[in-house]
Amino acid sequence: MTEDSEHTSRTRRRFLAAAGAVGATGLAGCNGILGDGGDGGDGGSGNGGNTLEDFRGSGANVGGRGEIRGTRMDDLPDLSGQLNIYLGGGEGGLYTDLLSLLGQRYPEFEPNFRLEPSSQLVSKIDEEQSAGGGSFADVFWAVDAGSLAAVASQGYTRALPDDLVEPVLEEYHPDNQWVGVAGRARAVPYNTNQLSESDIPDKVSDFPDTEALQGAMGWAPTYGSFQAFITAMRLIRGDQATRQWITRMQEAGVQQYPNEFVVSNAAADGELAAGFANHYYALRVKAARSNAPLDLAFTSGDAGALINVSGAEILTGTNKVDLAENFIAHLLTVEAQEFFATRTFAYPMIEGVPPVGGLPRVSELNPPDIDLQKLDDIEGTIDLLRDTGAL
Repeated sequence: MTEDSEHTSRTRRRFLAAAGAVGATGLAGCNGILGDGGDGGDGGSGNGGNTLEDFRGSGANVGGRGEIRGTRMDDLPDLSGQLNIYLGGGEGGLYTDLLSLLGQRYPEFEPNFRLEPSSQLVSKIDEEQSAGGGSFADVFWAVDAGSLAAVASQGYTRALPDDLVEPVLEEYHPDNQWVGVAGRARAVPYNTNQLSESDIPDKVSDFPDTEALQGAMGWAPTYGSFQAFITAMRLIRGDQATRQWITRMQEAGVQQYPNEFVVSNAAADGELAAGFANHYYALRVKAARSNAPLDLAFTSGDAGALINVSGAEILTGTNKVDLAENFIAHLLTVEAQEFFATRTFAYPMIEGVPPVGGLPRVSELNPPDIDLQKLDDIEGTIDLLRDTGAL
């Protein structure tokens, strides 16, 4: 093995940090109605009413994080006024706590949010914009790049200022139409009592033929992140090869689950040897069960190594451009990035804030070279999954 390949082997898989309770927010979502994220109480002002510690989670994963760098909320103008936010995706429920914290910090700020699946909100924005007069919402905050791109491709977004998006890697703010605020990597949670890291292939194309994984894999094809993964595979390998891969996985006995948190739990329980999931679900399992025999593997350079992002964009027709830009700037502050890292276990989008749990940095992973904007073709992916019987 060459020195380069040894380095790749070391960096693509990391043991999860032993963790006790990490203070992650609950998994339950909201009911999809408009809600006020602020409590109007005496939580402080933009002059430091709450601190970094209020945004940071707790537990073993947070200890020893050391110095972090970036724009602080104190460096920005206070948030003030009502902002209507469409919050899209199953993980959006984890972000309502951040809206509440912002409401506490800025008593004059009213983050009014509607939480629904991203696809429904994309349709809603299209309906509202097509009717003329713009959307009810000022900001669309979605947990996947495909939904953001779908709205932007229709010309429904305003370009973000260069200085706002500058701290984020260019691929996560295409044409400044939207900007990523938190990242998630596709990964393979696996049971360490059943598998070693050498049993996990470097490429997802090899999974159906890997003897150690026969009848022992799980996936969640109804889940948006899994569908984005399949969309990426279609972009890289084409529809026919993707169809063949899905069929081969079915022939290899892959088991279906309702979501990827359940997949990760099933791997920890030994019900599965391994599965497909976003990286943070394994961290949540380990946060609750520090001794669970669970670890993560990252594939390399293919759809299984996709890094998707939660991001925000400003919708055309809003009369609150300054407030919307300031809100998105707040999502890229040290405080908010620490929230994403230590409470939701997402990848921070600014270099000065590291990920938790022994995760490799984004720069150490090897995601596929694809345009995240093209992940908006979810309809074609759903058709393919239905045709193969995976849905």
